[in-house]
Amino acid sequence: MTWPLNAWRCGLALALACVSGIAGAGQQSEERLADSVRVLLRQAVSAGLPELRPFASRDDEARFYRWRSVMSERIVAHVPSEYQRLAILNAVDYEARRAGLEPALVLGVIYVESRFNPSASSPVGARGLMQVMPFWAKTIGDGNAKNLYHMRINVRFGCVILRHYLDRENGDVVRALARYNGSLGQTDYAYNVLRASFKYR
Repeated sequence: MTWPLNAWRCGLALALACVSGIAGAGQQSEERLADSVRVLLRQAVSAGLPELRPFASRDDEARFYRWRSVMSERIVAHVPSEYQRLAILNAVDYEARRAGLEPALVLGVIYVESRFNPSASSPVGARGLMQVMPFWAKTIGDGNAKNLYHMRINVRFGCVILRHYLDRENGDVVRALARYNGSLGQTDYAYNVLRASFKYR
């Protein structure tokens, strides 16, 4: 189930009205997870990684290819390689929808966190496109934090973690994004992501 569209629009309106510039990277704090939550998150990141999601119909498939073509043009300045652009967009479409997220929101996170650089590292140790902290590899993954530089694995982790925070915050997108960034109680990061996501709708 996707987060409410009205909440996205509300956050976007605030972002456009109030925020300029890009927030600096924050730092997620490792948290104690209930065993049941940890198991569910681990299952979510350990499933297979198909290239494309299954399409409900030919129209659905055609919409996906139109979306991918438009988005490819929008990120070409950050990702000159067509092969890499398509790989990123395939991953975002699959993983966002799998996690019940809007692909535009995930692209907004990627833009703010890494400018679409799969090799990005932050001063606090976050890695890859969605700047996932290494402790998540131990908490819900196989323990190999180097895999967070793998584009597809990174997007899988990022989407699962963001979904977790949205559930924890009862669908409050601003608070969930702040948790993702490690800046709970502040709004700059969340509004920068929401503003960026507007470009990818």
